[in-house]
Amino acid sequence: MIKKRNHTEQSTTQDFHKERLSTGQKVGVINLGCARNLVDSQEILGRLKKTGNRIVDIEHADVAIVNTCSFVADAKKESIDTILELLELKKQGKLKKVIVAGCLAQRYGKELAAEMKGIDAIVGTPSFLKNEVADQVSLTPKHFAYVKICESCYNRCSFCAIPGIKGKFSSKTIESVLEEIKRLDKAGVKEVNIIGQDITAYGMDLYREKSLARLLKEIVKVAENIQWIRLLYAFPAHVTDELIEVMAAEPKICKYIDMPLQHISDNLLLSMNRGITTAQTKALINKMRKRMPTASLRTTFIVGMPGETEENFQELREYMLETRFEKMGVFVYSREEKTAAYDMPGQVAETVKKKRMNTLMKDQQSISHDVQQGFVGRTLKVLIDEKEEGSNDIYIGRSEYDAPDVDGSVYVNSKRVLKPGDFVSVKITDALEYDLVGELLA
Repeated sequence: MIKKRNHTEQSTTQDFHKERLSTGQKVGVINLGCARNLVDSQEILGRLKKTGNRIVDIEHADVAIVNTCSFVADAKKESIDTILELLELKKQGKLKKVIVAGCLAQRYGKELAAEMKGIDAIVGTPSFLKNEVADQVSLTPKHFAYVKICESCYNRCSFCAIPGIKGKFSSKTIESVLEEIKRLDKAGVKEVNIIGQDITAYGMDLYREKSLARLLKEIVKVAENIQWIRLLYAFPAHVTDELIEVMAAEPKICKYIDMPLQHISDNLLLSMNRGITTAQTKALINKMRKRMPTASLRTTFIVGMPGETEENFQELREYMLETRFEKMGVFVYSREEKTAAYDMPGQVAETVKKKRMNTLMKDQQSISHDVQQGFVGRTLKVLIDEKEEGSNDIYIGRSEYDAPDVDGSVYVNSKRVLKPGDFVSVKITDALEYDLVGELLA
């Protein structure tokens, strides 16, 4: 029997389901943060639906769950602002209960309970099920899905709080991943996005070796309706030659990979505890480009890490200008408690961080423009996501080079009626800063 708690004492999501939402209520969720959080939200709702609760849009809910993020300062602020907005709706009688879940709750549960009166429950992140497929309520369109194959990170970067929040790195079994893929395939899903904090370390805990390439080979065998398999959040030090070969050789695997490099300067990579050197990073990128010349590489960099000098920053800038990543984002270093970098000397001023970020992003705008122009005149396979609102013949889709809700879109002019989930051939006629425009080919 589960021990009863005070209403704001932190518990697991499973405890909460059993204690407080065991009868039918109208429940809605606000998901904050990344796609990994989205999968957690789907699993939370799946468990609630299984216990007889009604899942509704948040504006129709009696019970609101906010699945929070606390990765960096901006994410924490967004989470707190959202909680305050929901508590105000509760005061107005528009909500009966407000539940705070996810990373912020896991990390700052006691502080939230003490400072934000009116929260009905504070719950952590869902337990990670290694050997079974969790019940989920899909929060994505029917034609694409996310499959989380591992939880937490195998590495402990000095700037990152995730291992402290998520705990020890954990992989799902190959059998449970394949079962989930089969279910999605049977449901007509066309695109699967493989996610995790570090998918390239997949299997290190279960099989004592990097097993992502092995898993992908098995996924391809059971994927009949699924035509695109996309890899998100790869750790560069864990990318193997076998993985590159599988990506290059298998048509269903998108020639796209999201692989945060974080920096290029040797002393910063060392202080970040990235487990890779400047020379190794450059060799890896060159190898991927040589084996997959049409691939789209997405990366992120951190500026303002403690100890980053102007020379370090210029080295980073020169590398990104030379390498010309198809997609690139920049974060300013966020000083996070209980991380190794928190007490490092040489903390960089906020004004300097922001200036460096703006410089890199301005450089990337020019690179992105050139990359986009390179698609004009080409024919791309496009997955239709939706019809443009208010238009009779314009549809919005994506190429294999664009991840959902992260990258750009392809606007398709078509006299033929198209549906979400349709794959079509599109002749690209124009390029915008991040999006493409094209005509449907008969």
